[in-house]
Amino acid sequence: MTEQENKEQQNKDQIQANPPQDLASKFLSDALRASFILLQIIMAVIALVFIISGWREIGADEKGIVLQFGKIRGQGDKRILKSGGHWIWPYPIEELVRIPVAKKVNLVLDELWYEERKLPDSPKTRPNFGPTINPLREGYSLTRSEKQKLTDSPESDYNIVHTMWQLTYQIENPELFFKNVFIDWESIQPGQNYSDVLIENITPILKDIFADSVISTIVNFTIDDVLYDKIAIITERVERRLQQKLDNIECGIRVVSVQLEDKAPPRQVNAAFQKLIQSINIRETEISKAEAEADKTKNEAEGQSAEKIANANAFKRQIVESAQANAEFFNQLLPEYRKRPKLVVQERYRQAIKSILENVDEKMIIQPTGSARGSEIRIELNRDPTIKKKTEEDKSKGNKQ
Repeated sequence: MTEQENKEQQNKDQIQANPPQDLASKFLSDALRASFILLQIIMAVIALVFIISGWREIGADEKGIVLQFGKIRGQGDKRILKSGGHWIWPYPIEELVRIPVAKKVNLVLDELWYEERKLPDSPKTRPNFGPTINPLREGYSLTRSEKQKLTDSPESDYNIVHTMWQLTYQIENPELFFKNVFIDWESIQPGQNYSDVLIENITPILKDIFADSVISTIVNFTIDDVLYDKIAIITERVERRLQQKLDNIECGIRVVSVQLEDKAPPRQVNAAFQKLIQSINIRETEISKAEAEADKTKNEAEGQSAEKIANANAFKRQIVESAQANAEFFNQLLPEYRKRPKLVVQERYRQAIKSILENVDEKMIIQPTGSARGSEIRIELNRDPTIKKKTEEDKSKGNKQ
């Protein structure tokens, strides 16, 4: 018998040994057992995929917030997830929101600048000049009126100034940012740059708050302060006011820096404005020169007066000291004079003659002989040239010293 015939004979024997009802039950039991094993395998695969799908990565410059049925999960520090790998229950049970906290974003505010248009076939732009400012297309700020120095008017009208600013900011508090800043998180598509979508969503409100801070700050300063004198002070106040407004709405954003990129008066009056600035500069220069000359003259006069006062005080002290010395000398001489007046007078006369003769270069003593009455003395005086030369040399040496 062939193999096929043997199998058919075995089946016939089995059918004869087992009734058809028992055979059907066996086939059903085997099918159920196989289905249960397959179901277990499928459930195991689903569970594995479910577990793997809950693994999330948070970047080094990001922090995460886990939403459990739409509410933030966790308490205290556990509400914010740091960078690294984390497992959460897959959607729709839990959802991970990544917020870039280390990235510093630059935002240019040109809404307060004048209108510019692109040149044909060139990336450059130029101002779009018109007879007046168009407030629907051009931005500006008002500056405080200032006192007039050259007219009788106490104050002038408010001035207009165009400014361009740049803001650098970053998200400091992810929870406050998520709660109070509206972001259409569901609009972020797979493969889309998460940070770019977030920045695009918050840029309009930041620009509005930034512009309001600039306008409300500049109105307290004059146009000269904005263009020249107090740029650093104005920038610092704008930054402080902007941070205060952001803190008031609890948006979790921190201002890193604020910079005034450019500033300009209205283009329509720029030529007249430049002439005014030149005249003011000339006036200030002349005033500075006059003040410097006045200070110089004043210092010279004070120096001369101080020198003369010092010389007068020195001469005064010399005279007083000489008078006191003479008074003391004569007080000491008075008792002797009262005893022998003639002798004292002769001695004082002799000392005077001695002092006189010691201080002259040439001495000629003539004593009369016999009767001086009727006599005549004729003397030819020719000074010794060596004595005159020596006197002039002594004088020149004294002047050099």
